[in-house]
Amino acid sequence: VELAGERVVVEVADDDAERARGLMFRDAMPRGHGMLFLHEREEPQAYWMKNTRIPLDILYFDARRRLVSQQRDVPPCSAGDRCPAYPSAAPARYVLELNAGEAARMKLADGMELRFGPGIAP
Repeated sequence: VELAGERVVVEVADDDAERARGLMFRDAMPRGHGMLFLHEREEPQAYWMKNTRIPLDILYFDARRRLVSQQRDVPPCSAGDRCPAYPSAAPARYVLELNAGEAARMKLADGMELRFGPGIAP
């Protein structure tokens, strides 16, 4: 994908099992990498950090792939089902998780467009 003029190498999570697992149990994610979650419908989304060991920026995009909500510097959570949810401020269809600090470094602002590369079916 491309965002703010930068390329990000993504793993795609496009079914319920992949979306549920997300980035759980990983100790690190390389710089310039992320995970892209594809949802069937644009609707309010909320992600949580259950069993997630690395801090993340969670970026929510609408059906037009415009950035509509950001949860930055979300901390890891080992509290199981007591981990808090981080909701989108607006309905979203696509969610991009990056290492914490990347949204600030890239100077991301709501309204920016996420561009899909080949092999990612919207």
